[in-house]
Amino acid sequence: MTLKSYLALITIATITIIVVAVALVFGYSLQHAYLDGIGKRGLELARVVAQDDKVIQAARASNSGQPASIENHIENLRSKTDASYIVVVDQNAIRLSHPTESLIGKRFIGNDIYPSLQQGIDTTSVASGSLGEAIRNFTPIKDDTGIIGAVSVGYLTKTTSELIHQHLREAGLLVIFVYLLGVIIAIVLIAKLKRTFLSLEPEEIVQKFKEHELILDSIRDGIVAIDHQQNVTAINSMAIEWLTMNVLSSSQVVNKPLSEQSQSLSHFALEAKGQMTQNKFNLGKLEFIANLYPIKSPKGDVGYVIVFFPDHGQKSLEQELTTTKNYADLLRAKTHEYANHLNVLSGMLQAERYQDAIEFLQQESDGDQAALRRIIKTIENSAVAGLIFAKHNKAKDLKVELLIESDCQLGRYPAKTNEALVTLVGNLIDNALLAAWSNRLLIAPFVKLYISDRNAHIMIQIEDSGAGVDEKLESRILDFGVSSKHNTEQHGIGLYLVKKVVDQYHGSLDWERSEMNTTVFSIYLDKRALTR
Repeated sequence: MTLKSYLALITIATITIIVVAVALVFGYSLQHAYLDGIGKRGLELARVVAQDDKVIQAARASNSGQPASIENHIENLRSKTDASYIVVVDQNAIRLSHPTESLIGKRFIGNDIYPSLQQGIDTTSVASGSLGEAIRNFTPIKDDTGIIGAVSVGYLTKTTSELIHQHLREAGLLVIFVYLLGVIIAIVLIAKLKRTFLSLEPEEIVQKFKEHELILDSIRDGIVAIDHQQNVTAINSMAIEWLTMNVLSSSQVVNKPLSEQSQSLSHFALEAKGQMTQNKFNLGKLEFIANLYPIKSPKGDVGYVIVFFPDHGQKSLEQELTTTKNYADLLRAKTHEYANHLNVLSGMLQAERYQDAIEFLQQESDGDQAALRRIIKTIENSAVAGLIFAKHNKAKDLKVELLIESDCQLGRYPAKTNEALVTLVGNLIDNALLAAWSNRLLIAPFVKLYISDRNAHIMIQIEDSGAGVDEKLESRILDFGVSSKHNTEQHGIGLYLVKKVVDQYHGSLDWERSEMNTTVFSIYLDKRALTR
């Protein structure tokens, strides 16, 4: 079933059910109210007739055995009302008036008149009499002596039904008009929806969204769409990779301010003023070109589609080549160093100096074994322990002393939590090692690590002998691409990743310069947020 047919069926069925229900309730209420009104009107008319002097005198005369003729007077009163008949009886239920002259002087048909004759009360009933079934209203005729007769005002049900049906027909026309109006409105609404949805069915709309998402993710440029309030409305996978280093997912970025991911792009959007513009900005050491395309809504609001990509100029290619060459030289040096160790060991074995070979191997492994035992003793978390041991080896290569506090403690956590902890500890240690190594000419390089989860929080504290953070960069050191290092291979990503993880788990990150001229970074994380 198409969307148009489905909406038409649902809408018309709903309108039909509502109209039928309203019509039934309205018809029942109208009939009940009309009949109730007839009863009240009949009783009022009967009371007026019962107080008529001619009626009272005729009832007295009839009760005394004297002839009484009031049919002309009663018929004259009835002709001025909508009653079908008015019958006056004496205290013996003998008719003193009747629309059929031959029935005058005969007993009233029906026992429903006796409550008024005997008890003096007003009553209403539906019964059959000489004229047929009718709604009959009774009231007593009284004088100083008591009840001397009764008056019956009747409305034939045939006539009443015709009147009710006439009213119902009039109400039915109104109901039909409302029904047709509802159907017309439903048709107009469905046509409007079809135009809004470009005549696409829901399944086709979903398929289009999936296709557009795949197309966006297949593009190698970063694409971000923002609304007039600079909230991200759509983003592709390449933009996620460049702006957040895949720390956040698209669902965590969409509907959030663009400024949280890139201050530069946010400023570009503010400066564009509804015009297509092009600007350059940096992410780390990479320079990007951003094109902003305005999107104007019918209300006059302006959003943007931002497409950005690396500016692969000659300078950036040269730097990339230099970086690759330096890395290759580093690998060659490490290979040469280990080849020398193997040559020394091979020479000792060939000279049958086995004890010297054993001592040489022992010397190489003692430091690693001692460090490994110390790490295993304090850090139960295998992922973090393996990371710290790897950083120990890196520190040894850099000739930087990595000190692990003896009262460290870290338990086991789920894989997702371990991933966050590895990101935090790994990036902080890397930054500390490089800072200490860079300042090695002024002070013996060292890095101290303290990590503990004894309380409700996980505390990570790393101290290094580096020169500290430049005052000009203190307010921006946690931004993406900002780095205090002068090495072209450093891209200012480490602390940015640390800050993202800390914010994700609602923790805190602080740093300070100690009295010993060392830099101390401290992180506090709520264990409940990590394991939630």
